Formats: sequence, structure tokens, C-alpha cells
Amino acid sequence: MSWSIRWKVAIGTLVAVACGLLIAGWMTVQALEQRYLTQFGETLEAKAKLVEYGFLALFHSSTPAVTLSRLQDIARDLGIRSSARITLIASDGTVLADNAVRDVDIPTLENHASRPEVSQALATGQGQDVRPSHTTGERTMYHARLLRVPHDRAPWVVRVALPLAQVDRLSDELKRQLLLAIGVAFLLTVTLSIWLAHSITKPLSEIASAAQALSTGNSTMRIRTTAQDEVGLLASTLNQMADQLHTKIEELSEDRAQLLAVLTSMVEGVMVLDARGHVLQINPALERMFGISRVDARGRPCAELFRHQRLNNLVTTILQARTPHEDEIVLPLSGRHLHIEASPAGGERDNEACIVLVFHDVTDVRRLEKIRKDFVANVSHELRTPLTSIKGYVEALLDGGKDDPSVAGRFLNIILKQSDRLNLIIEDLLELSKIESGQISLKEEPIDVRALVDRTLSTIKPIADRKIHRLVTALDPSLPLIAGDDDRLVQVLTNLLDNAIKYTPEGGTITLGAASAPSPYTSDPTPNAIDLFVADTGIGIPEKDRPRIFERFYRVDKARSRDLGGTGLGLAIVKHLVEGHGGQVWVEANHPQGSRFVVRLPIKGGKRSLAQWNQDNIV
Repeated sequence: MSWSIRWKVAIGTLVAVACGLLIAGWMTVQALEQRYLTQFGETLEAKAKLVEYGFLALFHSSTPAVTLSRLQDIARDLGIRSSARITLIASDGTVLADNAVRDVDIPTLENHASRPEVSQALATGQGQDVRPSHTTGERTMYHARLLRVPHDRAPWVVRVALPLAQVDRLSDELKRQLLLAIGVAFLLTVTLSIWLAHSITKPLSEIASAAQALSTGNSTMRIRTTAQDEVGLLASTLNQMADQLHTKIEELSEDRAQLLAVLTSMVEGVMVLDARGHVLQINPALERMFGISRVDARGRPCAELFRHQRLNNLVTTILQARTPHEDEIVLPLSGRHLHIEASPAGGERDNEACIVLVFHDVTDVRRLEKIRKDFVANVSHELRTPLTSIKGYVEALLDGGKDDPSVAGRFLNIILKQSDRLNLIIEDLLELSKIESGQISLKEEPIDVRALVDRTLSTIKPIADRKIHRLVTALDPSLPLIAGDDDRLVQVLTNLLDNAIKYTPEGGTITLGAASAPSPYTSDPTPNAIDLFVADTGIGIPEKDRPRIFERFYRVDKARSRDLGGTGLGLAIVKHLVEGHGGQVWVEANHPQGSRFVVRLPIKGGKRSLAQWNQDNIV
């Protein structure tokens, strides 16, 4: 939060005064409390001396021998006279008498040798302490004096105690009075500080308002002040600056408007440099291309701003040659391709347009060219292999192989196999082309997952039986209906099962299953998707190849794939069909060996039976 100067001055003054008042009040309270305690201690000491004299009189009278009951009676008598608590303690800490305790409870009192005032009295002759009483619980001042008993007896300690209730009352009253005085003083300070802050900051507020008006383009705003101090000088300077700005703005506004209209409407990025290679102007399109700000770019060297070696070399070349040049660069972070046309503008001095560079974003063009080249290269390579094989065996037949029926039959079978493979590649290419171009529309019908699995297995089982594979199903019995194109989903599962059969050695196990998949983005346990998975015990897919396995013509082991009859397009078709259903497909390791392909399809419309689905879709 940003505070104005007025509040900073006012609050700063209030905080300083409040701290001073609180510290002064606290020191006053502490000094007066200490004075009260000193006076109280002197009074208690006088009473202790009188009590000491009262006990000494016991040994100089003709009374019977000193007994504990006699000591207790004297303690009570002296306590009544002095209005204090009297305690007589032996040198070993044993309580001999206490007027605040019943006679029968005297022996049960704890040893007082560890009391601070008692230990001080035994050591120095007298001692004093302030603490809560163990007997009464009140804050009490204790004063103890050493009583030297005649007849060579061990000395006693006489302790006099008075509660500090009166001192506490006086202290509380003092605190209330000081608090009232501090409150009144604080209120006066608040008033004075606000007035002072207002008188100081009002001219500054007017200057700030004028500066804000200037920043928004209102160059006619003027500051009116009669102050002759630094604030007045600042106001006069700002008025002069406003006049100068108004003149400059009128001169440049028309040219600026025309230039900005041209630059901001261009799709291409534009950058203007002076003869030193410093940036004079860039348009919004270039800001978006390089992720820079026009304000930060102006006036900075091009080499420092962009730090792109090829671009800097182009700028250096045209500054030296002053002839048009073209080049193409690739941005390292975004990977975008930019075609640059650089032309001289004729300026020779600083801050004059010397070079104009126009940046064309050709990223999409280059990407499409690369896709086309890669596709043509892959298709050519895939078609060349069976064509080369067919040509070779036809030439072998023409060279005499046709005369041997067994050789001719074997060669013709190979030619037929390669022709079938060539036809399969062409069919897959046409299928993939239709899917990618949107020529195939996917139906959205209720599909029972179990029926989908049964239909797929009936198609694929003869192929699996030829390799002695064991087909296993693992279906959740509570699966809901899903929406999709039944024929295309059968095609997806068939392609995955066909791959599993090809890349699993004979006698392997292939599992086709389905289970609910709860959403990872919500805490709702209700499943919103179904996972169809095909797991095998085959050769598996290395982890480094899994991210690319769904690319067209990508193979982990090219030689093995061709031997098994793969076209390299099946998984690409699977990926497009699954994404067309709004789903996802991925591959993971199947422990302990093999691969596991997972197709996640969304549940549309929640859990509904087939009858409910048909009822909802009746027109």
C-alpha cells in the first residue's frame, strides 16, 4: 500500500510523540513505584527494629523460660501493635513463631532458610525482599533482622511482612492519571500533526496533480502557488517544462500519428536503426515476435538488445555497404523462422533513420515445407522397398527363374506378398489422409464396452491362434456406456491387438481390458473416462522411443517391422481416431515384459443404460 506524504508526516509525528509519551509515562511510573517501595521499606525497617526490641525484652525479664507458646504469644502481641505479620525463625530455618499461622500449624511450616531475606539477614544482619506470600498469596514486602540471643545461643531471625496492597492502589491510581494525561496529549498531537502535515503537503499535492496531468498529455496545466521556498521553485520549474513540452508535442504530433498508423497496422515486424546501429523505432508486430518492449528498445544498440549473431552480422553488413540485403534467422527460444529484408534509409547522423528492417514470420511456411519433405521422403522410402523387391524378383524371373516352376512359384509368392504390402501402405495412407483432412465423420452412438471387446476379439482371434497366443480379457463389470463410433473404435483395438500379436513371440499372452478412470483434476470419485488397454508379453518398446511411437512411419526396429509386415502408419491412425473421440492414447511398460497401450475415452452423459440412452435420443 502506498501512502501520501501527508499521511507519512502525520503518522510519523504521531508515532514519535506517542513513543515519547509512553516512555516518559513508563519511566514516571517506575520512579514513583520505586519511591513508594523505598518509603514502604523504611517504614517496615522501623517496625522490624521495634519487633526486634520486643523479642530482646523477653530475655531481660523475670518471666519463665522461653517456650514456643510464649514466642507465639509475643509474636501475636507485636503483630497487633505493629499491624504487620511477625515471623520468628531459627538459624537453621525452622519457624519458631508466626502470628499469621495457628499454633498447631507452626510445626508444619516449611523451612525458611532459603528465603532471600532470611539468608541475607543471617549473612549481613538484615535482609529485604518483595514477592507473593506463600501463605496469603498477596504481593508482600519482607524485612528480616538478625536477633542475637543471649546465653550463647544460636541467633534468631525476626521477619516483619506487610502486604503491598496500598502501594499497588497508589500505583494503579497513578497509572490511570498518567494514561488520561497521555490520552489528552495524544489527541492534541493528532490535531497539530494533521494541521502541520496539511500545511506542508498541500503545495506538493498540487504539484503532483499537475505532474499527473502533464503525464496524460495535458500540457496546458499550470501550478499556482505563492510559496517562495523550495516548493515554489519546484512549481516554477515544472511550469517551464510544461511550456516546452507543449511546444514539442505540437511539432511532433502530426508526424508521430502518421508513423504510428503505418507501423501499428503492419503484420510484419519493422525496426528502424540509426547510423550507429541504435534502435529508433519498432512496431507492435516486432514486439510480439521478440517479446520486447518498445520503450525498452528505443535508443539501445541492436546487438545489445537482440543478441542474435546472424541478425547482428546482417545489421553490420548493411551499415557498411548501405545496400539492400536479405537473410533468414531462427529464434533460439521460440524456434520461429523470420525472413528479414533490410534496406538503407539514407540517414547519416545520430537519431536519423539509416536502416529499415522488415521481419516476415515464415514459421508456418517452413513447418509445412518440412512436413511435406518428411512425408515425401518417408512415403518414397516405404514405397521404394516393396517396389525394389518386386522389380528384383521380376528381373530374376525374366533371367530364367520362370523356367523352374518351384523357383517361379516362390518368386511369385514373394511378389504377391510385396504387392499386398504396397497396397496396404497405400490404403493406410489414404485412410490417414482422410482422417487428417476431416473427410471421415465420427458417429456418436451408445457403445457397450463388452460388446465392443467381443466384436474385436472375434476378428483378431484367428490371427492370434496362428501364433498360439493366449487372449485374455479383463473387464470391469460395472462399466457405463460410452459415446463414439463403434466401427472406428473396433479399428483402434484391432490395430493395437495386431501389433501385439506381431511383436509377441509364439505362445505369448495378450490382454484386452477396460476399467473406469477417475478424473485427476477433481476430487469427485465418479469416473468420467474409461481406459481400454492392450497388454502383451512381447519384446517391448524402449523408453526413449515411446514418445515417438505414434509418429507416421516411425519404427523402433525397422528391419523387424518390415519382416513382420508393418507399414508404420497403424499407430498414427490409432492416435488420430482416439483424439477424434476426445480421448488420449499412450504406451507404457508392461511388467515384467512387453508393452501396454492405453486408450482413455471420455464418458459422455454420465452412467446411463442402453435403454436410457435410446430413450434420450428418440426424436
